Amino acid sequence: MRIVIAEDSVLLLDGLTRLLAAEDHEVAGHRTALETVAALTAPHAVLPDLLVTDVRMPPSHTDEGLRAAVHLRSLHPDLPVLVLSQYVEQRYAAELFARGTRGLGYVLKDRVADVDEFLDAVDRVAGGGTVLDPEVVSQVLARSRHDLADLTPREREVLALMAEGRSNAAIADRLVVGPAAVEKHVTNILTKLGLPPDADAHRRVLAVLRWLDLNGDLR
Repeated sequence: MRIVIAEDSVLLLDGLTRLLAAEDHEVAGHRTALETVAALTAPHAVLPDLLVTDVRMPPSHTDEGLRAAVHLRSLHPDLPVLVLSQYVEQRYAAELFARGTRGLGYVLKDRVADVDEFLDAVDRVAGGGTVLDPEVVSQVLARSRHDLADLTPREREVLALMAEGRSNAAIADRLVVGPAAVEKHVTNILTKLGLPPDADAHRRVLAVLRWLDLNGDLR
């Protein structure tokens, strides 16, 4: 498997490279988000089977790594991305999953100490699965603890399709209903889950994460 790592820490980059190379993976490393994007968008560039990236990278050490991942996913929606972060960044996690959950993961760097668990996350995300660190799930869902029991069968169906990354238009086509009906269902779902408008979070993403957590699709 071809893996690209975006990580500014020389020690962690070297450690991850050695670990993955020992598993017979072909690994390329970049120390800045800009360098990573340039390499993967260059003419005739071959996309990797997995991008592993930090969230905070030079020059500002804020969200360069995440923005690079979001940009690359916008260009190549099927590009698997595994994000490593020192801390739980709630809004970053929400933004990462806003475009869909397939082939995406968010793992705390402390989890890398468990080699088997990290390698499992690599394989699952590269295979199109979804991996979220339990602590990420706990904090991202901290404001959405309401049970899904209040949802109607149709609302559950809509939420399940949202979890597949489908837009309202795609959901309407799938259920053979009008866009207005889907919009009403989505509004009801967000309201019942106790997710009021919040500038610091994506309500739709939080609802999807709650659904995935309940159905055992997150790790």
